[in-house]
Amino acid sequence: MDFERFNKQIDFIMEIDKVKDIFRNTILFDASRTENDAEHSWHMAVGAMLLSEYANEENLDMLKIFKMILLHDIVEIDCGDVFAYDEKGAVGKHERELKAAERIFGLLPKDQAEECFDIWFEYEDGITEESKFAQAMDSFMPILHNYKTKGLQWKRLNVTSDKVLLKNKRIGKGSNILWKYIQDIIEDAVDKGYLTE
Repeated sequence: MDFERFNKQIDFIMEIDKVKDIFRNTILFDASRTENDAEHSWHMAVGAMLLSEYANEENLDMLKIFKMILLHDIVEIDCGDVFAYDEKGAVGKHERELKAAERIFGLLPKDQAEECFDIWFEYEDGITEESKFAQAMDSFMPILHNYKTKGLQWKRLNVTSDKVLLKNKRIGKGSNILWKYIQDIIEDAVDKGYLTE
């Protein structure tokens, strides 16, 4: 057994436990509190498993998608979560996250560090069909939460329907069906007063 390799893997597992302490703006369906990054990733993975039949492409590599989902927010250990509609917070976000990815994945043995970094980077690029669907799910879930909680966070943070539509149009790159559903619930959210135009 390679104890140096094993110890690096354990160090990484311990480090990513910090994801449980990164709280997001998304409120749980029961409106009791905001979710953390670990909960978001788990919920997103289950959503991807169940809704993959609505992806634009057939025969997606679901294992790769699950890896992307598990790894996509790990960088927030160093960077924190930037609210989707925070334009100031988004400035320099990619550079901060790239530095965080290098540090955090660098804890792993070289081969696993490279694999995780490559998967994370593929997700960030959003070019492959797998990354398009993973990104679609990343955007889909918070909108669903906001809608089902009657726009609690949308109202609190002054988010408008045009911002939601503009920021989340990437959903259509991964799933036209899910994007149509989101467009419909945003329209309904405006009608119900959950969102302003």
